[in-house]
Amino acid sequence: MRKKVTKAIFPVAGLGTRFLPATKSVPKEIMTLVDRPLIQYAIDEARAAGIKEFIFVTSRGKGALEDYFDHAPTLEQELRKKGKDELLEVLKDTNMDSGAIAYIRQHKALGLGHAVWCARRLVGNEPFAVILPDDVIAAEKPCLQQMVEAYNETGGNVVATMEVPPEKASSYGVLDVQEDMGHVVKVKGMVEKPPVGKAPSNLAVIGRYILNPSVLRSLNQMKSGAGGEIQLTDAIASEINGEHGVYGYRFRGQRFDCGSKSGFLQATVAFGLARDELRDDLLAYIRDVVHLDRAAE
Repeated sequence: MRKKVTKAIFPVAGLGTRFLPATKSVPKEIMTLVDRPLIQYAIDEARAAGIKEFIFVTSRGKGALEDYFDHAPTLEQELRKKGKDELLEVLKDTNMDSGAIAYIRQHKALGLGHAVWCARRLVGNEPFAVILPDDVIAAEKPCLQQMVEAYNETGGNVVATMEVPPEKASSYGVLDVQEDMGHVVKVKGMVEKPPVGKAPSNLAVIGRYILNPSVLRSLNQMKSGAGGEIQLTDAIASEINGEHGVYGYRFRGQRFDCGSKSGFLQATVAFGLARDELRDDLLAYIRDVVHLDRAAE
């Protein structure tokens, strides 16, 4: 019987230098998209997919992440005293049970593959998910939940994929497709950040993975790859001809690259417009800005 996916790794050790000076004192994952930090969107998506154990791969200076998921008795007491039950309910989603989250330190920035490898003892011999909080996905059914369903059908390693313009493929890991079955594609090769014009397809891998534990054994033997880092893509690619194989999953939803300033701003607008209490004011402002731009031309 196939084991359920109940563990997820969240690689959050990066310095977030593209968001300096904000990230000098605030971990990038705590930066807010409307009124929730990036990490909350990732946690909510994982919970919807049935994840029970959350493994954070962190680094020095990430203490605010641990505090965020802790209970805040003084704040809760004040809200209770003032009868602000709705806000108390909002806080419930930020509280994690004791033991639900584990924190592992990545002492050297040796790449995504190394960050995942750091969590190997907590994963053990079970399938696991990897979620990159920088990739925020707006979807009716959460992306990881869609992928768990695909994993239950295929039993193989599953990576989230989306089509990108050919000129941007060099910024991603790219799939070489053996068989296209619609939402699911069977993979015969993966290339990390191929040179411009050399990508085997326009299907890029983005920050959601469901992996079999054999990937961790491959990472044990990995040497540095593209950029001098240990690449997760290389370890997954080594599984293509193995027992489980590798599949790409075209998820239904819109992905925002919140690791870039423009992507973060786009996500802020999109998620703001999706909120009933914010939509009218925000839309009116956007229309005013567009009208002023046109008038200035």
